[in-house]
Amino acid sequence: MTPNNHTPWWQKAIIYQIYPRSYQDSNGDGIGDLKGILNRLDHLRWLGIDAIWLSPIFPSPMADFGYDVSNYTDVHEIFGNLKDLEALINAAHERGIKLLLDLVPNHTSSEHPWFLESRSSRDNPKRNWYIWQDTIPNNWLSVFGGNAWEWDELTQQYYYHAFLKEQPDLNWRNPEVQEAMFNVMRFWLNKEIDGFRVDVLWFIFKDEQLRNNPPNPNYTQYMPDYDQLLPVYSTDQPEVQDITRKMRNVLEEYEGDRVLIAEVYLPIKELMVYYGVDNKGAHLPFNFLLLSLPWDATQIATTIDHYEGALPPQSWPNWVLSNHDRPRIASRVGAEQAKVAAMLLLTLRGTPTIYYGDEIGMRDVAIPFNEIKDPQGLNMPDKNLSRDPSRTPMQWDNTQHAGFSKTKSTPWLRLDKAYARMNVEEQKNNPHSMLTLYKKLIAIRKTEPALETGNYISVHSDNQMIAYIRKNEESPGFLIVLNLTHRPCYFKSNFNGVIEIATSPELEGSTVSGTISLDGDEGILIRLKQPST
Repeated sequence: MTPNNHTPWWQKAIIYQIYPRSYQDSNGDGIGDLKGILNRLDHLRWLGIDAIWLSPIFPSPMADFGYDVSNYTDVHEIFGNLKDLEALINAAHERGIKLLLDLVPNHTSSEHPWFLESRSSRDNPKRNWYIWQDTIPNNWLSVFGGNAWEWDELTQQYYYHAFLKEQPDLNWRNPEVQEAMFNVMRFWLNKEIDGFRVDVLWFIFKDEQLRNNPPNPNYTQYMPDYDQLLPVYSTDQPEVQDITRKMRNVLEEYEGDRVLIAEVYLPIKELMVYYGVDNKGAHLPFNFLLLSLPWDATQIATTIDHYEGALPPQSWPNWVLSNHDRPRIASRVGAEQAKVAAMLLLTLRGTPTIYYGDEIGMRDVAIPFNEIKDPQGLNMPDKNLSRDPSRTPMQWDNTQHAGFSKTKSTPWLRLDKAYARMNVEEQKNNPHSMLTLYKKLIAIRKTEPALETGNYISVHSDNQMIAYIRKNEESPGFLIVLNLTHRPCYFKSNFNGVIEIATSPELEGSTVSGTISLDGDEGILIRLKQPST
């Protein structure tokens, strides 16, 4: 919690990530857009969402579907225009929903005017806005495979790109670059954006000496293509913390608890540094632990305790199950365990982020190789690294194209073949559905301070289950017991209470006293009748 008894909105919020291409097509071109998102805001209000994070909607050649920005202060025509975004901001705010944009500060598109100037000549004023070298200085690799240094024929030098060659890295050691990006932030904050998710923040500074990354075949992967070299010198440099603090200062020029969320794929110890000295760094360095861990009760319980114990004083945790770069939770752990995962996400202490479609149990969809759109899938030898399967269109109903598009236009990615029975409309009135479970969990979280901002107390874990309490000073709190396996499990306890929410709705309203038995793939949330002993 923050000092002075002030709780910023983002500590209580449920954040919902939308991949704009895949949420709702309003104009029949097969690609989702801003008007489509506006038309679906009432679903999010009904569900209980507090904030939307939009993946990039800026003008872009779409070499990496918007993460190659050619103009930071406008909207790509496939998504609409600036007025459409302003209308979405206003409509969301009218419904009590915040809107966050995806800031991409590490690199631009090779078609951005800054880079076109930079590569026009060696003495151009913007030459030092990017990283140029006469020869390849080191062994750094691109995340998308191959050498990260690209030869430029015009000026006879190499430029650095941590991702695609169409995504040259900015030189954040140049104060002009810093101020230009801070002004991009101000542009959007002036339009009442409520904050930013900052893409690959830990990449933006590189070692000043450009030293070789050391080989480490035993490196635990936090990015899928860094298994050959430990990126000691190409990522996570100390200077990043000063920039994070400066970004935070830009937000604090504005009223309303604007939030800075940092994408940082790092182990817990390194992740904690991104909260900054005196918590003046990122408000929420994204915690991706549940994306990477095996679905194993012992490992997950241990990691939760480790993460909670490592948090700096007055900082706030957060949790993520899926995103646009990783497989969906329902495909990683199975449909039944996805319900248990939802209960975990929405009852842990900290701000949860829901990936669009997870609330109905959407799965990764098999995309034939000849239909792959993702540059990671196209550029890597292993097509299974494509991120397309987790980016497919939202499934709204059982009509053509699942209600994603109302025309005969083919959606940009194919739909799950099961969409006719796995969609929002089918699940809304089904008491056993994933959507109903999400709605109940969100509702109780928003009405119970113990679940919204209360303490986390670890109670028990073994090789099958996790049990923990969420409570505050005003109430006995809630006991959450989750079976992360397919087999029955048992928990000898002296707790008494009533089951408020269960993955099996038949259990709701029943009393619990003493030993708790759970079927496979089952989770329960118990309102305790008396303090634990």
